[in-house]
Amino acid sequence: MSYTAKKISSNQMKFDFTVPHEEFEAAVQKAYFKDKGRISVPGFRKGKAPRKLIENMYGKSIFYETAFDLLFPDMYRDAVEKEEAKTVDRPEIDITQIGEGEDLKFTVTVYVRPDVTLGNYKGLEVTRVVPPVTDEQLDARIRQDVRRATTLQDVSDRPVEEGDITVIDYHGKLNGVSFDGGQANEQRLKIGSNTFIPGFEEQVVGMNIGEEKVITVTFPEKYQAEHLAGKEVTFDIKLHGIQEELIPELDDDFAKDVSSFDTFDEYKQDLKRQLEESRDKQADTQVEEQLIQQVVDASDCDIPSAMIEDEVDNKLRVMQMRIAYQGMRFEDYLQYTGMQESDVRSMLQGEAQNAVKGDLVLQAIAKEEKIEVSDEDVQGEIAAYAESVGRTPEEYEKTLDDHQKTHFKELSLVHKVIDLVKQNAKITETDKAPEAIDVEKVAEETAKAVEEAEKAEKPKRTRKTTKKTKDEDQESADKIDREAEKAEKTEKAEKPKRTRKTTKKTKDEDQETADKA
Repeated sequence: MSYTAKKISSNQMKFDFTVPHEEFEAAVQKAYFKDKGRISVPGFRKGKAPRKLIENMYGKSIFYETAFDLLFPDMYRDAVEKEEAKTVDRPEIDITQIGEGEDLKFTVTVYVRPDVTLGNYKGLEVTRVVPPVTDEQLDARIRQDVRRATTLQDVSDRPVEEGDITVIDYHGKLNGVSFDGGQANEQRLKIGSNTFIPGFEEQVVGMNIGEEKVITVTFPEKYQAEHLAGKEVTFDIKLHGIQEELIPELDDDFAKDVSSFDTFDEYKQDLKRQLEESRDKQADTQVEEQLIQQVVDASDCDIPSAMIEDEVDNKLRVMQMRIAYQGMRFEDYLQYTGMQESDVRSMLQGEAQNAVKGDLVLQAIAKEEKIEVSDEDVQGEIAAYAESVGRTPEEYEKTLDDHQKTHFKELSLVHKVIDLVKQNAKITETDKAPEAIDVEKVAEETAKAVEEAEKAEKPKRTRKTTKKTKDEDQESADKIDREAEKAEKTEKAEKPKRTRKTTKKTKDEDQETADKA
């Protein structure tokens, strides 16, 4: 077997293969022994008919496809490895010559990681924004601990009031006919949370346990499900239970319950310190993202669509995990938003393309600067991740296969490239946040980051209470986000990488049949 290879564009390679007719004939003979058991020939039991008789009956090309399948994988893999081609999609195969007594000739065209024309990545300018921690941010962080320390108490001697947690059955009807998504049993609903249709929660107020009631509400004009938008519907409701929240006082006892400190002042001071540390990390991350985005915007490459689609697949999986952590099926999410999966994929296209281009640009800088990764660098990445998920490096490393270790090697390379770009950048610092920043949103994001760090650094404290703990369905949204973030990290770090697609396309898809050849 021989081949030639050449780059036909910045993101495509073409291989021309030639297999001597003797080698191809040997493959045809192997194909005969492999396939003869499934071929029927009158007068012979399956598997017993001579090759010549089968070829006379079905044509000499009867075994060509199997023969090709026996030859192709090793030939293609060896050529790709020898050329150090980083393929990103299935190859397209064109058989140009095949027949008895002839050399087998075929071409393979495949998309590869594209060449990158790098823009300037040294001397970039960026501002590091480090605003002071505000009272609003600190209060938002304390509110998260308050939510966790809040417990629920069953109520049986009064009707529903604002702020109560209720357990209800409901059955929605439009013009007397049930509609999809309008029914649930023993659904937990906090009155005043505004999670249901406007006007729904208000009509639950005043109901007693065991009471049944029919209410009327109108869906918003811009409701996601178009067939319900602006429509008046009824709901049959039955109230099963009422719970009230017992919110703790902000005092020393509260501090002891949610932290390792004895006084509320000590607890509050430590929270501020944590918020400042988290703010600094966020500022560093934003600097890195801005610098890399500048390089990405200034660089150019022709990205194969297969790379973008693979990244869309990854982002879609993470999105589905986030939705699942919120207790919703992806199919229900699509119905609720009125979207198809294709709409979601289109929505993720731009983000995926930018992510792929960013990866290509970082790899190109590493090649340009001859940056290498040592075993110690990889061990450091593994240790850092292991600590973030509460495991020892030794214990965690035992669970990794070669693909996963390769991921950490790539991650280390990315970090070294980012460090190089930062070291060669002009970074100015300010304590004034841009006007567009939502202070409350920043507070919530900062609090989540602190909680993730706390979870990794120390064992979870046992809540000191004899009261009934708050139900899982009413836990705060920050826990959902932390779990989804953890899932996203695990998706990248712990799952094996995709197997490179090196098999030929199926005969039915885009190949001429062996008989036609």
